[in-house]
Amino acid sequence: MIDFLNKLNPQLIAWRRDFHNYPELGFMEYVTTYKLGKELNRLGFMVHLGEDVMKKEVRLGLPPKEQMDMYEERATDNGVDEYWLSTMQGGMTGVIATWDTGKSGDHMAFRFDIDALPIEETNEKKHFPAQHNFASANKQVMHACGHDGHMTIGLGLASFISSYHAQLSGKFTLIFQPAEEGGRGAKAITENGWLDDVDYFYSGHIGIESLPIGTIAATVDGFLASSKLNINFKGTASHAGMKPELGKNALLAATTAVANLYAIPRHSNGITRINVGKMVAGSGRNIIPDSAYLEVETRGETEDINQYVRSEAMRIVEAAAIMQNVTYEIEAVGQTEEINCSKSLASAIINACNNSSYVKKVIPVAKVAGSEDASFMINRVQASGGKATYMLFGTALDHPHHHQAFDFQEEVLIVAVEALANIVLKGND
Repeated sequence: MIDFLNKLNPQLIAWRRDFHNYPELGFMEYVTTYKLGKELNRLGFMVHLGEDVMKKEVRLGLPPKEQMDMYEERATDNGVDEYWLSTMQGGMTGVIATWDTGKSGDHMAFRFDIDALPIEETNEKKHFPAQHNFASANKQVMHACGHDGHMTIGLGLASFISSYHAQLSGKFTLIFQPAEEGGRGAKAITENGWLDDVDYFYSGHIGIESLPIGTIAATVDGFLASSKLNINFKGTASHAGMKPELGKNALLAATTAVANLYAIPRHSNGITRINVGKMVAGSGRNIIPDSAYLEVETRGETEDINQYVRSEAMRIVEAAAIMQNVTYEIEAVGQTEEINCSKSLASAIINACNNSSYVKKVIPVAKVAGSEDASFMINRVQASGGKATYMLFGTALDHPHHHQAFDFQEEVLIVAVEALANIVLKGND
């Protein structure tokens, strides 16, 4: 396999740089989906698009229609043909590729996220993508979390399956998922039945913690259940000098809510988190603010603990609105579940990666934080009797994820492909 990997490596770097150069936000990955789908077609996979991929009504946190329309026009300008665009229209992005060897064996599924973040990428010359002219071409959008690398790894694994299919048995499903950021896309794929008959499921992430190139983690521990909420307060505007008593102050309701959201008591049974990441309110210095908007997330070590934080948050929002005599609306725009990896897969991955060329060390478990909507897929596979894990692929990290100068070492790509290829080739037990 080493000759195959050495030959593939330059292509991995080329794919990664192309994806990095053209990032797209969740449910608007039209060009990205097209590029992935065409390559997967070329490799011989059966490609599934649009409503075959996701259950439309289960999607959370859809972008505004005018923003999706703008991305669709941009996709046409970038060569996405009419059939593909019509299939993806309205945010039905993402692609699933399947390969059935026709021989009895396990059904293995792999998930790779494809969306970018609303971040303006730095153009400082010490930033590697800027140095090599593949920094983001799209204003205020950047692959600042490594998803450009994840989908590249997915194409690398697809290339391996295509090249080695005669030596393989069973079925393979490669899920290129839209809208991972904010916990919005995985549930819609899961509810479409793609994980219901999977024996083994693998997902993973470049980085998260800084590890040497060649080091991977077979499982993780620490991802939290979470809820993503958009909150709108609606009051009544009035002149702040002449008739302030006629106003109903939405800004004051929002700030009251924010102060008390951070005062929610921690839970004795496990980790809790809450964050207000955005607040927009008012229209002018002499106007009683009639509107205010918050973006809030809650997290908990378990579903029950997250539900506790979420319920307290909703109670506080309601109370703040009552205090200021304004109305409010809460919209759920994202969700994740807790993850408990199948521990037996750690030894299987260690055994599969013995005598690897690029994988130098396998850590059985790595501690992580944050949340992941691959949780829906992992939990569905496990509930159906299968095994599932979430892996890490080591790289040095000069900047944290979601930073305008985030980058990773491109050498991690071939390490991850070799790890997943060994898992496919050598089995899971």
